[in-house]
Amino acid sequence: MTAMNRSDVQTWLDRYVAAWRANDGSEIASLFTEDAVYGYRPWDSDEHTLRGSDAIVASWLEEPDAPDSWEAHYEPFAVEGDRAVAVGWSRYAARDGQPERLYHNAYILEFAPDGRCRAFHEFYMLQDGA
Repeated sequence: MTAMNRSDVQTWLDRYVAAWRANDGSEIASLFTEDAVYGYRPWDSDEHTLRGSDAIVASWLEEPDAPDSWEAHYEPFAVEGDRAVAVGWSRYAARDGQPERLYHNAYILEFAPDGRCRAFHEFYMLQDGA
């Protein structure tokens, strides 16, 4: 594969949601290159940037979300060559004294030739009163 298209990116995003729901290390690892960079809050500090698929898997599984505690939808906004921007939302159900939370998300993605993500930067905003 030399370039991603909208369908390729949507397939990757669907696999991302499935891996998140499954909390399965091998599914998570299959999304990213061994040397991938994953920025949870890239505007903040290097403290919130993971390097390598092993670190990404460990972080996802450190405090996994219960599969029935959330829903999410993401879709490509722009795709060019090996880069994409995706937008969407993540909604966490009210539970344990926490109100429902709705986050609006934007992801900046860079893909390797095999379709795995080699750079992932996440931007999110909590919607007030969700």
